[in-house]
Amino acid sequence: MEFSTFMIYLVVMAGVTYLIRVVPFVLFKKEITNERFKMFLSYVPYAVLAAMTIPSIFSATRSVISAVIGTVVAVAAGYMKKGLLTVAVISCIAVFIAEYVMTYIGIL
Repeated sequence: MEFSTFMIYLVVMAGVTYLIRVVPFVLFKKEITNERFKMFLSYVPYAVLAAMTIPSIFSATRSVISAVIGTVVAVAAGYMKKGLLTVAVISCIAVFIAEYVMTYIGIL
């Protein structure tokens, strides 16, 4: 990629990022008092995180089966109030074991 093309992309990306952060301040001058709207806004970060994470979970492993196993283990560990690092490590180990077993029995 040429430097000039890169700089154009960089300026556009910076502009879009800046607009996303500034537009709410311009549109909403007063404090938001509607409780339903506040509740909706409180769930937005979780929805965005899920939308970014879920597709990559199923493309990061060699098999969808091992991805599902890792996801189920991660959800179960999270439900049991384990920490983020613990959930990540446990689910990675589950995927590793699942792929090892599937390779051993000839599924992969």
